[in-house]
Amino acid sequence: MRTPENSADRVAAEDVLLFANAAITATGQREFRSGALDQQLSLDFLHAYVRVNYRRVYAASLALDINDHNAARIVLGLLETAGEASAEERRTEGRLIAARLALLPPQRVYRLFGEVRRAGINNRRTRAIMRDWLAARPDLGHDAVKYRSGVKTAARHVHLRCPQGAEPLAEVGAFLFRPGKLPRYEHPLLDAWRRAHYEQGAVAELPFSVAEGFAARHGMKREAFLKRAAPRMTRLERLRTHAVTQRPDVDLAAMPLTRLALYVLALPFEQRAARRAELTGALRTAARRAAGRHAGSWGRVHAVLDDSFSSSGSGQKRRRPLAVALACHHLLEVLAEPGAYRGLWTSGRGDALLVRPWGPTPLGMRVLDALEPGPGGAAPDRLVIVSDGWDNAPAGLAGEVLRVWRARLDPGRRTAVVHVNPVYDADGFDVRRLTAGVPTAGIRDAEDLPALVEIARFAEGRTGAAELYAYLDRRVALFLGEDDREEEKETVS
Repeated sequence: MRTPENSADRVAAEDVLLFANAAITATGQREFRSGALDQQLSLDFLHAYVRVNYRRVYAASLALDINDHNAARIVLGLLETAGEASAEERRTEGRLIAARLALLPPQRVYRLFGEVRRAGINNRRTRAIMRDWLAARPDLGHDAVKYRSGVKTAARHVHLRCPQGAEPLAEVGAFLFRPGKLPRYEHPLLDAWRRAHYEQGAVAELPFSVAEGFAARHGMKREAFLKRAAPRMTRLERLRTHAVTQRPDVDLAAMPLTRLALYVLALPFEQRAARRAELTGALRTAARRAAGRHAGSWGRVHAVLDDSFSSSGSGQKRRRPLAVALACHHLLEVLAEPGAYRGLWTSGRGDALLVRPWGPTPLGMRVLDALEPGPGGAAPDRLVIVSDGWDNAPAGLAGEVLRVWRARLDPGRRTAVVHVNPVYDADGFDVRRLTAGVPTAGIRDAEDLPALVEIARFAEGRTGAAELYAYLDRRVALFLGEDDREEEKETVS
């Protein structure tokens, strides 16, 4: 990437940050204050704008911590407009696409392949990318059972060769395109699917999402079916059905931090209180795992956490903003020095486990409290605000407090302030900000907080556009494993 040197480049850098925030937070689904159509139209514009004007940055976004929805959209956009890229850009894009597809959930990739087919993208490069991804799948037979229509669509689009005979790929081909022709399959899952049509015992051998349909067909009782199917469930499926199965082998602490926070908030208050030790211990363990090498390195940390009514999210993203705040609360406690963390909820509650979406958003009052010196009379080293940015009690107080604090009381910036926002503002094409002087970053999963704080500093205006582009180059090199190869070369020489 070229190094920005003038005002036009600074505008470009601002556009990059705007798109990064959108790609991290927006999913095209309804939010508390905007509908799904508004979200989709806003994202459509941003993707087209950045792809046309900053194609290399658009592709490089695949190396950032963006969400799966936008990663799939970027891949589709790059494949659909391959003719607009140079040969060198296509090579880099191909490597970025392959690396990102390897990280996406398989159901998301198969859905993307369906969109590729419907868009009529059938050039040699696209088919090679799809074939390579299919060849890297650990068990295509499992995919054929669990994602049958997706595998079938992809196989047709890339003209996947399925030879006759007893080879595994031949069985998959027969299963997809000639069902009922073989009396039995050597692959255990393919044969279990065949037997499940008339044999209840075979239902529990299938992936859970497929077995559910057969269980309903056979009239199996839900509780009995769940207990029999539990050994074949994924970690998230076990979590969703834990209330019914009550299996002791469900390790809550092994769950991703934000996903675990969503699970906790879905429980009634009585269950949260009764399982306080278990749930709190699991959240802290997940937070320590997410913090990794950053644990204890942030000094004195104060946080303002939004549990106002708008944190209830929407029907499609139920309690998502509140779950991000709860997860950040536990993560920040680990990132801070031991005993040097203070979390303040906008509602004034002191029990994080029992938070609920309620009331207005008095961010300004809580920011005032958070800027008060902690034990020993020392100001915090970091102030982290986790909120959708709708400061309304009174409106705009948080931004004014932070402006005066920075201009009059802390011009030397002893306290680093950052605002992370889990909600995309479709009207503003960005996440809502509190004030121009405070860096704001979009956030979807609390686990990404350390990386997002790093990229948020570019929005503060204290670092140049050149540093932002250099940061993107480093992220791309790390994502593609080029840093590792350079280190190996230096070691050999």
